[in-house]
Amino acid sequence: QVQLVESGGGLVQAGGSLRLSCAASGIIFNLYAMAWYRQAPGKQRELVARITSGGSTNYADSVKGRFTISRDNAKNKVYLQMNSLKPEDTAVYYCNAYYPGSPYWGQGTPVTVSS
Repeated sequence: QVQLVESGGGLVQAGGSLRLSCAASGIIFNLYAMAWYRQAPGKQRELVARITSGGSTNYADSVKGRFTISRDNAKNKVYLQMNSLKPEDTAVYYCNAYYPGSPYWGQGTPVTVSS
């Protein structure tokens, strides 16, 4: 019933931009904090950005000033605008929805940044 579907990943050159989208269904979207995580091959999954139901945000130090998370409650979507991309941003990016007692995950969308 709960579904998170990411889109927007792809291959870009260093310095370029991408916007990731996550469409949620099966949840009362405006109650959930939303987040983007990423996992590179051989690495642990890490939090990239988070936005609360009230719109407060926080970011990993590695992406501050380059990435922006936002949400559109009317569309049940969360976005990650990624600018000034670096090769070290290469990873599979996952959408996450959290409300006490229920974390949900999307299937992931790959992002590859070439130098």
